[in-house]
Amino acid sequence: MPSWLAALLTRRMLICVFTGFSSGLPLYLLLNLVPAWLRSEGVDLKTIGLFALIQFPYTWKFLWSPLLDRYVPPLGRRRGWMLITQIGLLICIASLGLLVPGTDIVPVLWLTVGIAFLSGTQDIALDAYRREILSEAELGLGNSVHVNAYRIAGLVPGSLSLILADRLPWLQVFVITALFMLPGMALALFAREPAVAGRPKTLREAVTEPFHEFINRAGLKAALMILAFIFLYKLGDSMSTALATPFYLDMGFAKSQIGIVAKNAGLWPAVIGGMIGGLWMLKLGINRALWLFGVVQLVSIFGFAWLAWLGPNQTVGALELAQLALVIGFEALGVGLGTAAFVAFIARSTHPLYTATQLSLFTSLAAVPRTFVNATTGYLVEAMGWLPFFFLCAALAVPGMLLLFWVAPWNGKPALKLS
Repeated sequence: MPSWLAALLTRRMLICVFTGFSSGLPLYLLLNLVPAWLRSEGVDLKTIGLFALIQFPYTWKFLWSPLLDRYVPPLGRRRGWMLITQIGLLICIASLGLLVPGTDIVPVLWLTVGIAFLSGTQDIALDAYRREILSEAELGLGNSVHVNAYRIAGLVPGSLSLILADRLPWLQVFVITALFMLPGMALALFAREPAVAGRPKTLREAVTEPFHEFINRAGLKAALMILAFIFLYKLGDSMSTALATPFYLDMGFAKSQIGIVAKNAGLWPAVIGGMIGGLWMLKLGINRALWLFGVVQLVSIFGFAWLAWLGPNQTVGALELAQLALVIGFEALGVGLGTAAFVAFIARSTHPLYTATQLSLFTSLAAVPRTFVNATTGYLVEAMGWLPFFFLCAALAVPGMLLLFWVAPWNGKPALKLS
C-alpha cells in the first residue's frame, strides 16, 4: 500500500471527517441557507449583511473556552461538550422553520445567535479533540481531511436545502437540515476520549496560563505578528464570499440552479484540492503551503469580479451555468487549499497543555473578518457595486500574504519561534 494511502486510511483520519462535517454544517447554515431564506422572504441586502453580526460567538468564544478546559461533563472533557452542543444545535436549527422573517425578524435574530453560540462552543471541543488525537506529523493531513469534510457539510445547507426549498415548506427544510447533526452526535457517543495528561486545577489557571504561555514562548512582538497574520490571511477571501448566495441571485440565477450547479461545482475542486494539499504538505511543509495556496486563494477572488463584470443574466443557459461553475470551482480550490494550510498553521502554534483555549483564541481571531468586517459588505456593495467590491476584497488579501515573510518564510525556518 502506498505510504500516502496508508496515512489516509487510519481511524484518526476518519474521526477528522466527522469533526469537519459536524463543525461545518451550522456555520454554512448561517452563511448560505439563512441569507437565501431571508432574501427569498423579501429581506433587504443591508439587513442580510448585518446578519453577519450574529456570528460574534465565533469571534468571542475564547472568553468561555477555559470553561471547557476546566470542567468535565459526562462522557469526558471533549466528548461531553461535543454532545451537549450538538443536541442544542439540532433543536435550534429545526426551530428556525417555525418563524417567518417578514414578521419574526427579532426572534430569527436571537435564534441564529443561539446557533452561532452553540456552534462556536462545539468548535472549541472539536478543535481541541482533533489537536489532541493527531501527532505533529499528522497535523497537515488531518486538518486537510477536516477542512474537506467541513466544506462537504456546506453542501447540505448550501445545496440540498436550497433545492428542497423550491419544493418543500421552510419548516421541513430546516428539520431535514437539522438531522444532519446526527453523525457528529454519533462521534461524541462512540469515539474514545483523548488521553491528555493533566488539566487546569482552577478556573483562574485555565484563563491565564494559555495566554501567558503563548506570549512567553513567542515573545510579545512575535506573538502580535502571529495574531495579525491570523486576522489578515483570509480577510479578502472571507469578504468576497460573505454575500455569495445573494450575489448569485442578483446575477439572475435561480435558487435551484445555485444549489445544483454552483455548490456542486465547488465540491470536487475543494475535496481534491484539499486532499492533494494535505498530502503535499507532508513534503512541502506548512510554511511553503501557506505561500503557494495563499496565491491561489487570492487569484480566485478575481473570478467573482469577472462574473460581476459580465453582469446580470436576462436568461440563464448552458454558457452562463458553465461560467458560474468555473468561478465557483476555482474559488473552492483556492479556499480549500488555503484553509487546509491555515488551519494546520493554527494547530501547530498551540501548546498541548492549553489546546482548547489557545485554539479558540486563534480561531476566534480568524473569525473576526467573517463576523464584523463582513457585516459591512451589504453597505459596501450597495455603495460601490459588485465589481469594485471584489477588487477591494482582492486588495485586502495582500497584507496577510506579506506577513508570511516573518511568520512562515519560504526557507522553512520561521523568524518567529512557535514552539
